[in-house]
Formats: sequence, structure tokens, C-alpha cells
Amino acid sequence: MCGIVGVVSNAPVNQLIYDALLLLQHRGQDAAGIVTQQERKFFMHKAKGMVRDVFRTRNMRSLPGNCGLGQVRYPTAGNAFSEEEAQPFYVNAPFGIVLVHNGNLTNAHALKAELFSNDHRHINTDSDSEVLLNVLAHELGETTRGLPLLPRDVFAAVRKVHQRIKGSYAVIAMIAGHGVLAFRDPFGIRPLCIGHGEGTVLLASESVALEGTSHKFERDIAPGEAVFIDLQGKVHAQQCAEHPVLSPCIFEYVYLARPDSVMDGISVYQARLNLGETLAKRVISTVPPNEIDVVIPIPESSRPSAAQLAQLLGLPYREGFVKNRYVGRTFIMPGQSVRKKSVRQKLNVIASEFKGRNVLLVDDSIVRGTTSREIVQMAREAGARKVYMASAAPPVRYPNVYGIDMPTSEELVAHNRTVEQIRAIIGCDALIYQDVDGMKKAIGSLNPSIKDFDASCFDGVYVTGDITLEDIARLNASRVGGEEAGEDNSRLALPNHEDQA
Repeated sequence: MCGIVGVVSNAPVNQLIYDALLLLQHRGQDAAGIVTQQERKFFMHKAKGMVRDVFRTRNMRSLPGNCGLGQVRYPTAGNAFSEEEAQPFYVNAPFGIVLVHNGNLTNAHALKAELFSNDHRHINTDSDSEVLLNVLAHELGETTRGLPLLPRDVFAAVRKVHQRIKGSYAVIAMIAGHGVLAFRDPFGIRPLCIGHGEGTVLLASESVALEGTSHKFERDIAPGEAVFIDLQGKVHAQQCAEHPVLSPCIFEYVYLARPDSVMDGISVYQARLNLGETLAKRVISTVPPNEIDVVIPIPESSRPSAAQLAQLLGLPYREGFVKNRYVGRTFIMPGQSVRKKSVRQKLNVIASEFKGRNVLLVDDSIVRGTTSREIVQMAREAGARKVYMASAAPPVRYPNVYGIDMPTSEELVAHNRTVEQIRAIIGCDALIYQDVDGMKKAIGSLNPSIKDFDASCFDGVYVTGDITLEDIARLNASRVGGEEAGEDNSRLALPNHEDQA
């Protein structure tokens, strides 16, 4: 997953883009980039690292202009170690285009061959975002054929892009001398919204980037829709997909998005409260509330669900873990034994909340199970009599192909295992999961116009309808990190976004 920003303004935009990227830092911590435009010339700076480390004063001064793009990257395909794969990406023809992308193309391999043999375009990295940029550039060139670019030409090109590419994509592109283009895949899997400020139009992955920069949220970009903002700030919009259906990624609400965002009409915070409410009913059917002394969240995303669950069950809610916000990310450290040590470096136990008690630990989801097992052990060492664990999400049984870098099926603790088998691996006294239908109802009730979600990592149903076992195997093979240093680039490694608040 990544966080993307685009802006057209009547004033310099470098600081605005920087501030918006800080608000989206939870969506990617591996690399950051900003490109601006002044007098048809692009000015770009990008590098590996966090926003605050990538951009110094000298870098900001070298980014003049009143329109621009930005991205924070958490890589899911390609090479995580290459500076070249930091975004934005650039091509010089037609017009000169720069692009940022959040999502994952599931047919990038076939498209790369098409671009070489049919479109005569060269791809220089392993990034699917560079493939997407070149498909867009080719279609813009075919549409205009040397004529001046008009909004209708842009929309015609996006229609062709929708026909060629598969997967998830929220895209913002800047066309030199013309304006900023944004579009979203026909299923709306990855989020994108638009808002206004004084003399400014701002596009971003989450509403928090608008509100946090004093812009008024206007609306979400619809699935399949394209929005073109000319350099005078006029907004042109058109539906460019033949059969758009809104099926947003449900994991955004479970974990990825900031709780203070509203996405596709759903408050992320309220969604997590609702998950806690439905989870409470599941807990009652497994462990009588009178056998639980205290409810403790595993920081940070599970807090709303844990608090709501505790309230409904009439149980005390306590903070039992304190997070050290200044420890490096777990997945940077090679080897499983080092990752195990790192969990204890990142979380410290308040022993008095565990000693002699039956505790219910609540997490947002359980992926590998490695962290959960270590946390259960920490609770026991702190003196807990019994340790129960509840997950606000259902078992993660399938890989994600739409831009969340989860482990392969074999690495998922729930893959081909019963709940009892998972419980034994984690080492807790009882394990309670949310069920898929309960999760969808809890979140979907907040916007009845959404008929379904992409919940593929929970139910194995891929909404684009084009995913085969061979596709999954190929995408797994292209996962970032590979075997280099034994890195773990899974969701478990992601820092909690409340750290960035």
C-alpha cells in the first residue's frame, strides 16, 4: 500500500504536499517523493526513508511551482532496495508525465510484454507503477496524435487504460503544461478523495490529509471515474469505466487507514467500534464474561474495538502494553529469532495489569501468528492466570493481490488450519475470531450503498474475477524483499499509524 497526494493551486505547493504526506506516513515508510511543476518543467526529489528524513530545507527549496504530486511508499511488488523504484515515475513523451500509484496491477507481467512488443516502450524497473505510467502515456499519445490536449482526450485515454490494466489502482498523474489527472480502478479497491482550500484543489488517499491541511473534503473519487484539474484549477470529471462497482478493500477499515479518516462514506473509527460490538457477541459464545477479569488491547489499531467490546461485556478496559515508538521496524531485522526479540523491544508489559488475572487480549487481526505467540507469552510471564485472545478480523487465510504485502499462503498461520490448531500455535487458552459476514455487516451498515467489499484475504474471493492460482504464485514470487537478509515485509511489520498522528 502507499499514500498519494496531488495538488493544483495558485500558490507554491511544496510545503502543502510535504504536510499531506506526513499525514499519510502510516501508508508507507520505505520511500517518499515529491514532484512539482513550474513553467512546464518538473522538479523532483525522492529517496528511501521517512518523509521527515527524505526532505531537508535544501530539497524543499528545489521544488518550486504551483502544482505537484507526492507519494509515500510501502512496496508490495518490485525491488524494495532500489532507489529507482521510489515514486513519482517520469516519462518524457507525450507531453511529459509524472505519476504516483497506490495499488497493485495483477497483469503487469503481460502488460510489460505488450509495451515492449506492441507499444515500443521501455520499462526499466520491476515496478508495476512504471508499467501503469507507460500504458497511460501510450494511450494519451494515441488519443491526441500530436494535437493539443483537451479534457475529453484525457478521459478517452483513461477509458483505454481501464480496458488494458487489471488489479487495484488509485492514480494521480501530472501532465506537463496541462494539469493533474486522477483516476480510480473500476472496483474502487484503493481509496482516493478530493477536496478544496482557498485557491487549491487537493487529491489524497485519505480524508485526513485534506482536513489536516485545512482543506474541505468534497467527495471520494468514484470507482472508474477520472478527474482532470487544469492549471487554472477547474475540475473536469467523467466516468470512464464500463461497469463500475464499488467494492473497497475491507482491510483499510480493519487496519490500514487512520482512524480519523472517512473513506467511501464510512468513518474508520466507527467501523472499528462496530467490529468490537460484533466481536463481543463472539466472545460470549466462547468464554463467559465472568471468566474474564480485564480487556487489554494490543497497541494500537485494536483500541476502538477493544474499548467497545469491554463496554458491552461490562468488563474493565486497561492498557497493559506500552509501546516504544523509537525502535526500528521489526522486519528490518534478519531472522525469526531477532524478530522475536524485537517484539519485546517494541512492547513492554505493565505487569500489575496481568498478575493473577484472566486477561482478554484484543488485536485488529492475526496474520503470521509470530507476534501473537510472543505477546501471549509476555502476558503469562507477567503473571496472567489465563490468556484469551480475540481478533477483530476473521482469520487471514489467503494472500492479498491488490496492494497489501501479506505473506504467502504457507506463511499465514490460519491457512489450512482450524481455529483450535491456530490457538495451539499461538499458545492462548481460548481464541476468538470475528466471522466474515459479521465483519462485512458491521462495516457495511455504515454505508448501505456499498453492496460488497474486497475481503479476499479473509474469504478468498477476488473481486476483479481474474485471479488464478498461477497469478497468485507469480505475484508471490515478485514480493519485495525476497530472501535478502531474511526480511519480513508482511503487514505485521507495519508501524502503527497512531505513531504518526
